Amino acid sequence: MKRLITLLAFLIFLLAIGQKTKLLTLPNFSQFLPKKEISFPNLPKTNEKQVVVFEESVITSVVEKSLPAVVTVGIKKTTVSGGFFEFDPFNPFSPFRRIPGQKKKIEQNIGSGFIVDSGGLIITNKHVVSDTDASYQVLTYDNKKYDVVKIYRDPLNDLAILKINASGLKTLTLGDSNNLKLGQLVIAIGTPLGEFRNTVTSGIISGLGRGITAGSPFEGYVEKLDNVIQTDAAINPGNSGGPLLNSRGEVIGVNTAIAQEGQNIGFAIPSNVVKSLLEKFQKQGGRFERPFLGVRYQMIDRQTALLNDVVEGAYVVEVVENSPAEKAGIEVEDIIIEFAGKKVKGEKENSLANLILEKKVGETVTLKIWRNGEIKTLMVTLGSAE
Repeated sequence: MKRLITLLAFLIFLLAIGQKTKLLTLPNFSQFLPKKEISFPNLPKTNEKQVVVFEESVITSVVEKSLPAVVTVGIKKTTVSGGFFEFDPFNPFSPFRRIPGQKKKIEQNIGSGFIVDSGGLIITNKHVVSDTDASYQVLTYDNKKYDVVKIYRDPLNDLAILKINASGLKTLTLGDSNNLKLGQLVIAIGTPLGEFRNTVTSGIISGLGRGITAGSPFEGYVEKLDNVIQTDAAINPGNSGGPLLNSRGEVIGVNTAIAQEGQNIGFAIPSNVVKSLLEKFQKQGGRFERPFLGVRYQMIDRQTALLNDVVEGAYVVEVVENSPAEKAGIEVEDIIIEFAGKKVKGEKENSLANLILEKKVGETVTLKIWRNGEIKTLMVTLGSAE
Protein backbone atom coordinates (compact mmCIF):
# COMPACT_ATOMS: atom_id res chain seq x y z
CA MET A 1 0.00 0.00 0.00
CA LYS A 2 2.86 2.34 0.81
CA ARG A 3 4.46 1.54 -2.53
CA LEU A 4 1.20 2.40 -4.35
CA ILE A 5 0.89 5.75 -2.58
CA THR A 6 4.54 6.52 -3.31
CA LEU A 7 4.05 5.64 -6.99
CA LEU A 8 0.96 7.86 -7.31
CA ALA A 9 2.77 10.77 -5.67
CA PHE A 10 5.69 10.29 -8.04
CA LEU A 11 3.37 10.30 -11.10
CA ILE A 12 1.63 13.47 -9.92
CA PHE A 13 5.02 15.09 -9.45
CA LEU A 14 6.05 14.14 -13.01
CA LEU A 15 2.79 15.54 -14.46
CA ALA A 16 3.31 18.84 -12.63
CA ILE A 17 6.87 19.14 -13.91
CA GLY A 18 5.77 18.27 -17.45
CA GLN A 19 2.97 20.88 -17.50
CA LYS A 20 5.25 23.59 -16.15
CA THR A 21 8.04 22.88 -18.63
CA LYS A 22 5.48 22.18 -21.45
CA LEU A 23 7.22 18.82 -22.05
CA LEU A 24 3.97 17.11 -21.28
CA THR A 25 0.58 18.42 -22.50
CA LEU A 26 -2.76 17.10 -21.39
CA PRO A 27 -5.33 16.52 -24.10
CA ASN A 28 -8.14 19.15 -24.58
CA PHE A 29 -11.24 17.15 -23.71
CA SER A 30 -13.54 20.14 -24.33
CA GLN A 31 -13.34 19.49 -28.08
CA PHE A 32 -15.22 16.26 -27.56
CA LEU A 33 -18.03 17.98 -25.60
CA PRO A 34 -21.20 19.22 -27.40
CA LYS A 35 -21.06 22.97 -28.22
CA LYS A 36 -23.77 25.15 -26.63
CA GLU A 37 -24.27 28.88 -27.13
CA ILE A 38 -24.53 30.80 -23.87
CA SER A 39 -26.93 33.72 -24.05
CA PHE A 40 -27.09 36.83 -21.89
CA PRO A 41 -30.69 38.13 -22.19
CA ASN A 42 -30.01 41.37 -20.30
CA LEU A 43 -27.35 42.59 -22.71
CA PRO A 44 -28.41 44.45 -25.93
CA LYS A 45 -27.59 42.64 -29.15
CA THR A 46 -25.71 44.65 -31.80
CA ASN A 47 -23.71 43.91 -34.90
CA GLU A 48 -21.88 47.25 -34.72
CA LYS A 49 -18.27 47.51 -33.71
CA GLN A 50 -17.98 48.95 -30.23
CA VAL A 51 -15.63 51.95 -30.02
CA VAL A 52 -14.41 53.63 -26.88
CA VAL A 53 -14.60 57.41 -27.36
CA PHE A 54 -12.52 59.70 -25.19
CA GLU A 55 -13.38 63.33 -24.41
CA GLU A 56 -10.19 64.49 -26.10
CA SER A 57 -11.09 62.84 -29.41
CA VAL A 58 -14.61 64.33 -29.25
CA ILE A 59 -13.25 67.86 -28.81
CA THR A 60 -10.62 67.56 -31.53
CA SER A 61 -13.18 66.13 -33.95
CA VAL A 62 -15.67 68.95 -33.30
CA VAL A 63 -12.98 71.61 -33.63
CA GLU A 64 -11.65 70.20 -36.88
CA LYS A 65 -15.16 70.15 -38.32
CA SER A 66 -16.27 73.57 -37.04
CA LEU A 67 -13.27 75.89 -37.37
CA PRO A 68 -13.72 76.62 -41.11
CA ALA A 69 -17.16 78.11 -40.35
CA VAL A 70 -16.07 80.39 -37.49
CA VAL A 71 -15.12 83.98 -38.33
CA THR A 72 -13.59 87.04 -36.67
CA VAL A 73 -15.50 90.33 -36.87
CA GLY A 74 -13.53 93.58 -37.15
CA ILE A 75 -14.52 97.25 -37.08
CA LYS A 76 -13.31 100.08 -39.33
CA LYS A 77 -13.98 103.64 -38.24
CA THR A 78 -12.46 107.10 -38.42
CA THR A 79 -12.67 109.18 -35.24
CA VAL A 80 -11.77 112.80 -34.61
CA SER A 81 -10.20 113.78 -31.32
CA GLY A 82 -11.49 116.90 -29.58
CA GLY A 83 -9.78 120.17 -30.46
CA PHE A 84 -8.16 122.46 -27.93
CA PHE A 85 -7.04 126.08 -27.50
CA GLU A 86 -3.37 127.02 -27.40
CA PHE A 87 -2.18 130.18 -25.60
CA ASP A 88 0.24 132.39 -27.51
CA PRO A 89 1.75 135.02 -25.13
CA PHE A 90 3.44 136.82 -28.04
CA ASN A 91 0.15 137.66 -29.74
CA PRO A 92 -1.70 140.12 -27.46
CA PHE A 93 -4.49 140.73 -29.98
CA SER A 94 -5.38 137.05 -30.33
CA PRO A 95 -3.64 135.09 -27.56
CA PHE A 96 -5.77 131.98 -27.95
CA ARG A 97 -5.47 129.86 -31.04
CA ARG A 98 -7.73 126.87 -31.64
CA ILE A 99 -6.00 123.62 -32.59
CA PRO A 100 -8.39 121.33 -34.49
CA GLY A 101 -8.81 117.69 -33.53
CA GLN A 102 -6.88 115.00 -35.35
CA LYS A 103 -8.44 112.24 -37.36
CA LYS A 104 -7.62 108.71 -36.29
CA LYS A 105 -8.40 105.58 -38.23
CA ILE A 106 -9.45 102.60 -36.10
CA GLU A 107 -9.26 99.09 -37.48
CA GLN A 108 -9.33 96.21 -35.03
CA ASN A 109 -10.92 92.84 -34.37
CA ILE A 110 -13.70 93.12 -31.80
CA GLY A 111 -15.78 89.95 -31.92
CA SER A 112 -16.59 86.58 -33.41
CA GLY A 113 -19.29 84.97 -35.51
CA PHE A 114 -20.19 81.84 -37.44
CA ILE A 115 -21.53 81.10 -40.91
CA VAL A 116 -25.05 79.68 -41.22
CA ASP A 117 -25.49 79.97 -44.98
CA SER A 118 -22.93 79.18 -47.69
CA GLY A 119 -24.03 82.32 -49.53
CA GLY A 120 -22.54 84.57 -46.85
CA LEU A 121 -24.95 84.86 -43.90
CA ILE A 122 -23.19 85.15 -40.54
CA ILE A 123 -24.58 85.18 -36.99
CA THR A 124 -23.01 87.38 -34.32
CA ASN A 125 -24.08 89.52 -31.34
CA LYS A 126 -25.86 92.81 -31.91
CA HIS A 127 -23.54 94.58 -29.48
CA VAL A 128 -20.56 93.55 -31.63
CA VAL A 129 -21.94 95.59 -34.57
CA SER A 130 -23.94 98.19 -32.66
CA ASP A 131 -22.12 101.25 -34.06
CA THR A 132 -24.23 102.29 -37.06
CA ASP A 133 -21.61 104.88 -38.11
CA ALA A 134 -18.86 102.30 -38.49
CA SER A 135 -18.17 99.74 -41.17
CA TYR A 136 -17.33 96.12 -40.46
CA GLN A 137 -15.34 93.32 -42.02
CA VAL A 138 -15.10 89.57 -41.57
CA LEU A 139 -11.94 87.49 -41.47
CA THR A 140 -12.47 83.81 -42.29
CA TYR A 141 -10.49 80.79 -41.16
CA ASP A 142 -8.45 80.78 -44.39
CA ASN A 143 -7.41 84.44 -43.82
CA LYS A 144 -9.73 85.94 -46.42
CA LYS A 145 -11.22 89.35 -45.66
CA TYR A 146 -14.75 90.34 -46.64
CA ASP A 147 -16.56 93.64 -46.15
CA VAL A 148 -19.91 93.39 -44.39
CA VAL A 149 -22.37 94.80 -46.92
CA LYS A 150 -25.56 94.52 -44.88
CA ILE A 151 -26.52 94.13 -41.23
CA TYR A 152 -29.83 92.99 -39.75
CA ARG A 153 -30.00 93.84 -36.04
CA ASP A 154 -32.60 92.00 -33.98
CA PRO A 155 -34.50 94.60 -31.91
CA LEU A 156 -35.51 92.01 -29.29
CA ASN A 157 -32.32 90.03 -28.66
CA ASP A 158 -28.59 90.61 -28.69
CA LEU A 159 -28.27 89.05 -32.15
CA ALA A 160 -27.41 90.26 -35.64
CA ILE A 161 -27.20 88.77 -39.13
CA LEU A 162 -24.29 89.91 -41.31
CA LYS A 163 -24.12 89.58 -45.10
CA ILE A 164 -20.89 89.27 -47.05
CA ASN A 165 -20.48 88.74 -50.79
CA ALA A 166 -19.17 85.19 -50.90
CA SER A 167 -20.25 81.70 -51.93
CA GLY A 168 -19.39 78.09 -51.16
CA LEU A 169 -18.63 78.80 -47.51
CA LYS A 170 -18.53 76.15 -44.81
CA THR A 171 -21.50 76.35 -42.42
CA LEU A 172 -22.49 75.24 -38.93
CA THR A 173 -25.73 73.47 -38.03
CA LEU A 174 -28.03 74.84 -35.34
CA GLY A 175 -28.93 72.29 -32.65
CA ASP A 176 -31.96 72.14 -30.36
CA SER A 177 -31.29 74.18 -27.23
CA ASN A 178 -34.49 72.93 -25.57
CA ASN A 179 -32.89 69.54 -24.91
CA LEU A 180 -29.82 70.74 -23.02
CA LYS A 181 -28.82 69.19 -19.71
CA LEU A 182 -26.67 70.36 -16.83
CA GLY A 183 -23.18 68.89 -17.02
CA GLN A 184 -23.31 68.47 -20.79
CA LEU A 185 -19.98 68.93 -22.62
CA VAL A 186 -19.69 72.19 -24.59
CA ILE A 187 -16.97 73.77 -26.74
CA ALA A 188 -16.51 77.50 -27.41
CA ILE A 189 -14.61 78.95 -30.38
CA GLY A 190 -13.80 82.61 -30.99
CA THR A 191 -11.30 85.45 -30.93
CA PRO A 192 -10.80 86.47 -27.28
CA LEU A 193 -9.54 90.02 -26.69
CA GLY A 194 -9.84 90.59 -30.45
CA GLU A 195 -6.36 89.12 -30.84
CA PHE A 196 -6.15 85.36 -30.45
CA ARG A 197 -8.04 83.98 -33.43
CA ASN A 198 -9.52 80.47 -33.47
CA THR A 199 -9.15 80.00 -29.73
CA VAL A 200 -10.82 76.82 -28.46
CA THR A 201 -12.04 76.27 -24.89
CA SER A 202 -14.19 73.53 -23.41
CA GLY A 203 -16.34 73.01 -20.35
CA ILE A 204 -19.83 72.02 -19.34
CA ILE A 205 -23.27 73.59 -19.10
CA SER A 206 -23.32 75.07 -15.61
CA GLY A 207 -26.81 76.55 -15.60
CA LEU A 208 -29.94 77.08 -17.70
CA GLY A 209 -32.56 79.81 -17.82
CA ARG A 210 -30.33 82.55 -16.44
CA GLY A 211 -31.11 86.27 -16.69
CA ILE A 212 -28.19 88.63 -17.40
CA THR A 213 -27.17 92.05 -18.70
CA ALA A 214 -24.94 91.71 -21.77
CA GLY A 215 -22.63 94.31 -23.28
CA SER A 216 -19.39 95.07 -25.09
CA PRO A 217 -16.33 96.78 -23.59
CA PHE A 218 -15.53 98.03 -27.08
CA GLU A 219 -18.90 99.64 -27.76
CA GLY A 220 -20.28 100.47 -24.29
CA TYR A 221 -23.53 98.70 -25.15
CA VAL A 222 -25.68 96.81 -22.66
CA GLU A 223 -28.91 94.81 -22.94
CA LYS A 224 -30.94 92.64 -20.60
CA LEU A 225 -31.29 89.02 -21.71
CA ASP A 226 -33.43 86.22 -20.33
CA ASN A 227 -33.20 82.42 -20.49
CA VAL A 228 -29.52 82.25 -21.41
CA ILE A 229 -27.11 79.32 -21.01
CA GLN A 230 -24.39 79.45 -18.35
CA THR A 231 -21.11 77.65 -19.02
CA ASP A 232 -17.69 77.33 -17.40
CA ALA A 233 -15.95 77.18 -20.80
CA ALA A 234 -13.51 80.11 -20.79
CA ILE A 235 -15.11 83.11 -22.57
CA ASN A 236 -13.50 86.54 -22.81
CA PRO A 237 -14.27 89.87 -24.51
CA GLY A 238 -13.93 89.17 -28.21
CA ASN A 239 -15.60 85.75 -27.92
CA SER A 240 -18.95 87.51 -28.31
CA GLY A 241 -20.86 86.17 -31.29
CA GLY A 242 -18.89 82.94 -31.51
CA PRO A 243 -20.53 79.50 -31.34
CA LEU A 244 -21.06 77.33 -28.30
CA LEU A 245 -21.04 73.75 -29.64
CA ASN A 246 -22.17 70.38 -28.35
CA SER A 247 -20.32 67.08 -28.79
CA ARG A 248 -21.93 66.60 -32.23
CA GLY A 249 -20.58 69.89 -33.52
CA GLU A 250 -24.00 71.58 -33.48
CA VAL A 251 -24.40 75.20 -32.34
CA ILE A 252 -26.45 75.21 -29.14
CA GLY A 253 -25.67 78.81 -28.17
CA VAL A 254 -24.11 82.13 -29.18
CA ASN A 255 -21.47 83.30 -26.71
CA THR A 256 -22.51 86.73 -25.51
CA ALA A 257 -21.25 87.75 -22.07
CA ILE A 258 -19.08 86.99 -19.05
CA ALA A 259 -19.55 87.65 -15.36
CA GLN A 260 -17.04 90.32 -14.36
CA GLU A 261 -17.32 89.44 -10.67
CA GLY A 262 -16.39 85.76 -11.03
CA GLN A 263 -14.23 83.34 -12.96
CA ASN A 264 -15.29 80.68 -15.46
CA ILE A 265 -18.82 82.07 -15.70
CA GLY A 266 -19.88 82.72 -19.28
CA PHE A 267 -23.26 83.02 -20.96
CA ALA A 268 -24.70 82.16 -24.36
CA ILE A 269 -27.98 82.90 -26.15
CA PRO A 270 -29.82 79.60 -26.92
CA SER A 271 -29.69 78.39 -30.52
CA ASN A 272 -33.48 78.19 -30.76
CA VAL A 273 -33.59 81.99 -30.44
CA VAL A 274 -31.27 82.14 -33.46
CA LYS A 275 -33.58 79.76 -35.34
CA SER A 276 -36.53 82.05 -34.61
CA LEU A 277 -34.59 85.07 -35.89
CA LEU A 278 -33.66 83.29 -39.11
CA GLU A 279 -37.26 82.18 -39.64
CA LYS A 280 -38.49 85.78 -39.31
CA PHE A 281 -35.71 86.90 -41.62
CA GLN A 282 -36.81 84.37 -44.25
CA LYS A 283 -40.46 85.42 -43.86
CA GLN A 284 -39.36 88.89 -44.89
CA GLY A 285 -37.95 87.39 -48.07
CA GLY A 286 -34.40 87.35 -46.80
CA ARG A 287 -34.29 91.14 -46.92
CA PHE A 288 -32.18 93.15 -44.51
CA GLU A 289 -34.85 95.82 -44.34
CA ARG A 290 -36.67 95.91 -41.03
CA PRO A 291 -40.25 97.21 -40.70
CA PHE A 292 -40.34 100.62 -39.02
CA LEU A 293 -43.18 102.44 -37.25
CA GLY A 294 -41.38 105.47 -35.88
CA VAL A 295 -42.30 105.82 -32.21
CA ARG A 296 -40.39 105.73 -28.97
CA TYR A 297 -42.57 104.26 -26.27
CA GLN A 298 -42.80 102.99 -22.71
CA MET A 299 -44.90 99.98 -21.78
CA ILE A 300 -47.77 100.42 -19.31
CA ASP A 301 -48.64 97.17 -17.54
CA ARG A 302 -52.04 96.33 -16.13
CA GLN A 303 -51.23 97.37 -12.57
CA THR A 304 -49.86 100.74 -13.65
CA ALA A 305 -52.87 101.27 -15.91
CA LEU A 306 -55.31 100.66 -13.04
CA LEU A 307 -53.44 102.99 -10.69
CA ASN A 308 -53.42 105.82 -13.24
CA ASP A 309 -56.90 105.25 -14.68
CA VAL A 310 -55.56 104.57 -18.21
CA VAL A 311 -55.29 101.46 -20.41
CA GLU A 312 -52.60 98.82 -20.83
CA GLY A 313 -50.38 99.28 -23.87
CA ALA A 314 -47.45 101.19 -25.39
CA TYR A 315 -47.36 104.81 -24.18
CA VAL A 316 -45.92 106.99 -26.97
CA VAL A 317 -43.09 109.18 -25.68
CA GLU A 318 -41.86 110.46 -29.04
CA VAL A 319 -42.99 110.35 -32.68
CA VAL A 320 -40.19 110.43 -35.27
CA GLU A 321 -40.55 113.22 -37.80
CA ASN A 322 -41.80 112.11 -41.26
CA SER A 323 -42.16 108.54 -39.98
CA PRO A 324 -45.06 106.19 -40.80
CA ALA A 325 -46.42 106.85 -37.29
CA GLU A 326 -46.56 110.62 -37.86
CA LYS A 327 -48.18 110.18 -41.27
CA ALA A 328 -50.81 107.88 -39.72
CA GLY A 329 -51.71 110.50 -37.10
CA ILE A 330 -50.13 108.98 -33.97
CA GLU A 331 -49.38 111.63 -31.35
CA VAL A 332 -47.27 111.88 -28.21
CA GLU A 333 -49.16 110.58 -25.10
CA ASP A 334 -51.25 108.21 -27.23
CA ILE A 335 -51.37 104.65 -25.92
CA ILE A 336 -51.18 101.96 -28.61
CA ILE A 337 -53.42 99.17 -27.34
CA GLU A 338 -53.76 96.98 -30.43
CA PHE A 339 -51.55 96.33 -33.46
CA ALA A 340 -52.73 94.28 -36.44
CA GLY A 341 -55.53 92.70 -34.39
CA LYS A 342 -53.29 91.72 -31.46
CA LYS A 343 -53.35 93.37 -28.04
CA VAL A 344 -50.12 95.15 -27.15
CA LYS A 345 -48.79 93.88 -23.80
CA GLY A 346 -45.55 93.79 -21.87
CA GLU A 347 -44.83 90.16 -22.68
CA LYS A 348 -42.07 89.63 -25.19
CA GLU A 349 -44.32 87.90 -27.72
CA ASN A 350 -46.89 90.69 -27.62
CA SER A 351 -44.56 93.63 -27.22
CA LEU A 352 -44.96 96.35 -29.83
CA ALA A 353 -41.44 95.78 -31.18
CA ASN A 354 -42.11 92.08 -31.74
CA LEU A 355 -45.49 92.69 -33.37
CA ILE A 356 -43.90 95.17 -35.78
CA LEU A 357 -41.12 92.70 -36.57
CA GLU A 358 -43.69 90.11 -37.68
CA LYS A 359 -44.79 92.39 -40.54
CA LYS A 360 -43.11 93.36 -43.80
CA VAL A 361 -41.85 96.69 -45.07
CA GLY A 362 -44.61 98.42 -47.02
CA GLU A 363 -47.40 96.43 -45.36
CA THR A 364 -50.44 98.40 -44.17
CA VAL A 365 -51.79 97.42 -40.76
CA THR A 366 -54.60 98.56 -38.48
CA LEU A 367 -53.81 99.78 -35.00
CA LYS A 368 -55.94 101.08 -32.17
CA ILE A 369 -54.91 103.89 -29.86
CA TRP A 370 -56.30 105.29 -26.62
CA ARG A 371 -56.39 109.11 -26.61
CA ASN A 372 -58.04 111.20 -23.90
CA GLY A 373 -60.36 108.39 -22.87
CA GLU A 374 -61.41 107.50 -26.42
CA ILE A 375 -60.33 104.59 -28.64
CA LYS A 376 -59.41 105.52 -32.21
CA THR A 377 -58.57 103.27 -35.17
CA LEU A 378 -55.72 104.27 -37.49
CA MET A 379 -54.14 102.76 -40.60
CA VAL A 380 -50.35 102.84 -40.90
CA THR A 381 -48.04 101.73 -43.73
CA LEU A 382 -44.77 100.46 -42.28
CA GLY A 383 -41.54 101.89 -43.58
CA SER A 384 -37.98 100.55 -43.59
CA ALA A 385 -35.65 100.91 -40.64
CA GLU A 386 -32.57 100.79 -42.86
